[in-house]
Amino acid sequence: MLVSVRIIAGRFRSRTLQAPPGLATRPSSDRLRETLFNVIAGCIEGAAFLDLYAGSGAVGIEALSRGSARVEFVERAPAALKVLRCNLEKLGIIGGFRIESASVASVLKRLIKENRQFDLVFLDPPWDAAAEYAATLGLLGGSVAGVLAPEAMVIAEHRRKERLEDRYGALERRRLLEQGDAALSFYAVRMLP
Repeated sequence: MLVSVRIIAGRFRSRTLQAPPGLATRPSSDRLRETLFNVIAGCIEGAAFLDLYAGSGAVGIEALSRGSARVEFVERAPAALKVLRCNLEKLGIIGGFRIESASVASVLKRLIKENRQFDLVFLDPPWDAAAEYAATLGLLGGSVAGVLAPEAMVIAEHRRKERLEDRYGALERRRLLEQGDAALSFYAVRMLP
């Protein structure tokens, strides 16, 4: 049984998306996505957006809806990929995105080699995969020049009870927002003294 979520704002406002059931691809709640996009509102127009552990694509599609120039979705679960592709097709989105069907670590390593940069990076691994947070944030914080554009922001959605580190290499947490059982940690590249 698929779960429905809606797009909050932008050109696809109020349109519904499907999401596979279960915690492995649990979609960000409408309220939490609204909070996220309220915080990054000044950065989204024309941004390059990287949606890691994309699931149904709700966050990346919201970014496209609000004016992001391009979105790269990274997801390897077959059920989630099928729903992601269906959501894009249902909305008639035919450009401005790319889907990577591979592990986040392998995609990040390739993006670093290709020197492809992103203004906004969102990650939301399955909550039971706690090690993915440290691994992914560690890669992003250790390889800043290759993936993160100047003044890039990295946002991690996680369980409220799951405390992420304040620093991962060059990444430093600048803000923590908690809402219900979920939290959003906002990271930026630490400025050297």
